[in-house]
Amino acid sequence: MRLVWKSLDKMRCFRKRSTIPFLGVLITCLLFLNLYMEDGYVLEEDKRPLRETSMHPSNSERDVHTFRDLTNFSGTINVTYRYLAGNPLPRKKYLTIGLSSVKRKRGNYLMETIKSIFDQSSYEELKEIVVVVHLADFDLAWCENLVQDISRKFAHHIIAGHLLVIHAPEEYYPSLDGLKRNYNDPEDRVRFRSKQNVDYAFLLNFCTNLSDFYMMLEDDVRCSRNFLTSLKKVVTSREGSYWVMLEFSKLGYIGKLYHSRDLPRLAHFLLMFYQEMPCDWLLIHFRDLLAQKDVIRFKPSLFQHMGYYSSYKGAENKLKDDDFEEDSIDIPDNPPASLYTNIHVFENYDATKAYSSVDEYFWGKPPSTGDFFVIVFNKSTKISKIKIVTGTDDRQNDILHHGALEVGEKLVGTKRGRQCSSYITLGEFKYGNIEVQDVDHKIAFDIECVRIVVTASQKEWLIIRSISLWTTQPPSQ
Repeated sequence: MRLVWKSLDKMRCFRKRSTIPFLGVLITCLLFLNLYMEDGYVLEEDKRPLRETSMHPSNSERDVHTFRDLTNFSGTINVTYRYLAGNPLPRKKYLTIGLSSVKRKRGNYLMETIKSIFDQSSYEELKEIVVVVHLADFDLAWCENLVQDISRKFAHHIIAGHLLVIHAPEEYYPSLDGLKRNYNDPEDRVRFRSKQNVDYAFLLNFCTNLSDFYMMLEDDVRCSRNFLTSLKKVVTSREGSYWVMLEFSKLGYIGKLYHSRDLPRLAHFLLMFYQEMPCDWLLIHFRDLLAQKDVIRFKPSLFQHMGYYSSYKGAENKLKDDDFEEDSIDIPDNPPASLYTNIHVFENYDATKAYSSVDEYFWGKPPSTGDFFVIVFNKSTKISKIKIVTGTDDRQNDILHHGALEVGEKLVGTKRGRQCSSYITLGEFKYGNIEVQDVDHKIAFDIECVRIVVTASQKEWLIIRSISLWTTQPPSQ
């Protein structure tokens, strides 16, 4: 194992700082790591008292232990974690929310962040969530004091299995001394961001088998109301499409969603390149290497940065996400569907972009009378509301000047794919937009298609900015 780390260190010494060589090394190393490894679960549980970790081996002994035993490339990282609060879960949940926290020189927002997660979730939502807090500071007295506060304030959630607090002992960390000073960062900043990468790697590694999905938050965040319901709507709308990371905030390492099956790969990736660059930069390379080239970010943002002081030296950090909404429960459902249009598409502004919650749109050349844009659902569904917006702020004339909104049933196969054979008109577009409420009260059948029909030719191009559909939720059993 030491030979692997030494060989990587040699590679680092000879590597130029340009982007292309760096990516070449990344790809080479990732192939060596076998990114498509089998998911395993080799975590060991250790409930020894926290203070037992205060006796550490010497630096040289710790480095030998780390480089020899830290990584098993065929599975998860072999780390003995300490449960500071909570117990192993009896069953997998839908979502794990991961937080890593260290002692700050000024301010501490962890308790507020945990409180916001629980306060903004319903009783039913909490059944599908587990929050994992990694107290990653090497100051064991601080860890012990903080876990006592957490245990007092959130005792109910710990007992209910909603909250786990863990610690990865210092001896499992690689060396944090003599690191490369990329980007001319001062030594203390390089040490801070390098340790943070390892903190996150150990957190991701622990959470591998806890749930279907994993959400990374920072420890100074507040949440929108019923964020899980909104998140599940988005995940459902992406069924059948490939993604590595979905983003629910545009800031830092906040609101980044992964499939749990990808966590071992991401943990290895952060650990292997821990001293190269900050974690949010590494995430971009990870996403690119797994073939998601574009950012997939949803609006409104579900999480907001609330900290005023950074965890690095207590520096001021006033960053805010201006797309955040406290009440974002009205996010559309947009059930899985196929989209077709005979309007000539401009470049890569294809039909699917109008149906996505991402900030993108369909853009087509001037449509003619009878042209259409149709959504065919994978399963028939009851729709309560439809809202369609055309044009953008900077292209206000690229709207649908004359058009109708229809819903259909009785799917049949055609040369162009599945289409409905029977349609009913719900209304006409006005100033490029249309919104129809109570659709399920106006239409007796389960809807299989939604169609936009151009009723008069226009000289202007057409932007369909967003198609938003809300389904009628069946009563809970």
